[in-house]
Amino acid sequence: MEVQIVNTSGQETGAKVQLPESVFGIEPNDHAIYLDVKQYLANQRQGTHKSKQRNEIAGSTRKLHKQKGTGGARAGSIKSPLFNGGGRIFGPQPRDYSFKLNKKLKQLARKSALSYKAKDNNIVVLEDFTFDSVKTKNYIKLIADLKIGSEKTLLVLSEANKNIYLSSRNLEKAKVITADQLSTYDVLNAGKLLLTAGTVKSLEEAFAK
Repeated sequence: MEVQIVNTSGQETGAKVQLPESVFGIEPNDHAIYLDVKQYLANQRQGTHKSKQRNEIAGSTRKLHKQKGTGGARAGSIKSPLFNGGGRIFGPQPRDYSFKLNKKLKQLARKSALSYKAKDNNIVVLEDFTFDSVKTKNYIKLIADLKIGSEKTLLVLSEANKNIYLSSRNLEKAKVITADQLSTYDVLNAGKLLLTAGTVKSLEEAFAK
């Protein structure tokens, strides 16, 4: 798939880049995408939820009333889950929600997500660029010139660029990552995927390994 390369002003440079079919033109695997996104979201969970059981409640341990003759049920402790302020039965406990996926499955999921973006013409390839200083208005101008200001954008760079990253950090609908940080969730969560000419080459090399 051949795509025009545009500059930071949104104008075509006349150059074109070939998006490799092995990365951007495969038959998407929806189940692989589902598993990879599920793992990504599960890994974000802290798992620090906790409620106290009856042995952890602070309170008296005396028997509330005599065993027999009251006409009511037996009661041995005020900390029983049956009473207000007692412990919770089968309450949440701290746990790790993360789980493992094979590398090949995760790779298939990322390629599937990229293929969906290419199929829907939601990929914009920029010439390699940088910002001289950290200014949010520079990134806002970039998005405005590309006429995608209303959409969520994911800019994938071939290597880290501090000025570009810091210029986009305050923008709610913008995210900047490097090619080695690319995830299926980020690709699908973005309306437009912005790549540089160098990023296309980096992705092709990464997926070829």
